[in-house]
Amino acid sequence: MAIPADKLMWMYETMVKIRYFEETMVKVYTEGKMPVFNIGAGTVPGEMHLAAGQEPAAVGICAHLRREDTVTAPHRPHHHAIAKGVDLKRMTAEMFGRKTGLGKGKGGHMHLFDPGVKFSCSGIVGAGMPQAVGAALSNKMNNTDWVAVAFAGEGAANSGAFHESLNLAALWKLPVIMVIEDNAYGISVPKSKSTAVANNAIRAAAYGIPGALVKDNDPLEMYRVAEEAVDRARRGEGPTLIEIETYRYLGHFQGDPEVYREKDEVSHLRQKDPIERLKRYVVEQGVAGEQELAGLEAQAKREVDEAYTFARDSAWPRGEEALEDVFAKTSEG
Repeated sequence: MAIPADKLMWMYETMVKIRYFEETMVKVYTEGKMPVFNIGAGTVPGEMHLAAGQEPAAVGICAHLRREDTVTAPHRPHHHAIAKGVDLKRMTAEMFGRKTGLGKGKGGHMHLFDPGVKFSCSGIVGAGMPQAVGAALSNKMNNTDWVAVAFAGEGAANSGAFHESLNLAALWKLPVIMVIEDNAYGISVPKSKSTAVANNAIRAAAYGIPGALVKDNDPLEMYRVAEEAVDRARRGEGPTLIEIETYRYLGHFQGDPEVYREKDEVSHLRQKDPIERLKRYVVEQGVAGEQELAGLEAQAKREVDEAYTFARDSAWPRGEEALEDVFAKTSEG
């Protein structure tokens, strides 16, 4: 199956945008913090979980989605948000805790919410899967062909929410897709020490639904598998479970000492970088040349730089602004 040229170009530009956004955050996040464990409020408050290396999971699915489709994400959500089309400036401002953010600076990076493109992340392991099932149920009851997608890490596949969500989705033939991003570690625990099966895709059989494994962080295969799953959901044929073997270049959180990693593990993974692999494919297939791709890269980086500038220039919520929309407003009298 040939992937349309416009889709390939969108995937490449979006993957570059995600990577540059995350790598920029690596630098910005340390500003004003104590070294080693990044302690202190700094420019960007709270913890920070980055997804550099995991771009194929997000773009492979979102290349097939519409604005009306729902996406829920876990606590490592930026790649999903960017691929779904979340407003990049307001998303960055939210991470900075500024009042121009998606949640007026109250949610931070683990609680991004953009109803304009039907995107949310809960920040709690596995919590996005029941939400996606609820959205899919609504879609079915309203006789639309909209779909819902829930992203989660491989650790979440051992939670009750995963199994309960799959059971209901299969029982009611809901238009939902569960995407498990296997980045090899649940915090610091290797998958081999926490999960009884070799891959979570085979768990689909227990619920009578299709399961697919995408190996080696392959964006092209992720696109193809996702296309079949999304089309199936739109036809009313029910859910699909997908697991992608992906890479986490950075720690579980910024400041993570990563003592659980093997020596040279990350440098070995970077030799198989999915962005470079997609770039070679696009050039070899004659879809675009180096100069055209350089233009896409420059545009993606400009958008990211503008988002960071917007966030820096935005004001912190002050006084009563910090409590706006926190407490329910009551009528007078």
